[in-house]
Amino acid sequence: MTSPTWPPTLPARRPPEPPTGGAEPGITIGWHTGDRAALLPLFELAEDSPSELDHYLDLGRILLASSDGEPVGHLQLVDTDRAGHTELKNMAVRTEMQGLGIGRRLVQSARAVLAAEGVTTLTVATATADIGNLRFYQRQGFRMCRIERDVFTEASGYPRHSDVDGIPLRDRVWLDLPLHRPQPGVEPATTTTTTTTEIAP
Repeated sequence: MTSPTWPPTLPARRPPEPPTGGAEPGITIGWHTGDRAALLPLFELAEDSPSELDHYLDLGRILLASSDGEPVGHLQLVDTDRAGHTELKNMAVRTEMQGLGIGRRLVQSARAVLAAEGVTTLTVATATADIGNLRFYQRQGFRMCRIERDVFTEASGYPRHSDVDGIPLRDRVWLDLPLHRPQPGVEPATTTTTTTTEIAP
């Protein structure tokens, strides 16, 4: 779960290729330019509050992981009020495709794109109760920076007495990840742009 503009705004220059190793063969990652309603099942894997999801579904831009043309994972990037900071707002991989490195590749893709654009920090928020998410993000290099108490309430659209693996769903933790620009004189690899901009095969 993350504490995670239509049409999505593509970067002025084509995004670089991320590292490619380890993921399921046949997975492509690119910009989603279609109807976001088609991705609702993915968004709902990461967001338990329908009202919260309605609020941010159309914000930012989306990297989409596909297999044989079918969406299997996504990552939503939203600009923040802080210069140089972008939020990873919502991310999920279809249950049967988890454990194949798709989520890791989505994060790598986001890091490469944002660093090339000059973004300095990628942030993400998740429930303190969600040990799986905390493990995943810290493995990608994120570090905890602050906690907000009593965020996941009925008033925010979350079911009463919710829990994650027996841990009460109450508080939210923010994590951040410093990004580094590509070295001067090193041009990132690029790909062609179609309905979906392919970043990596």
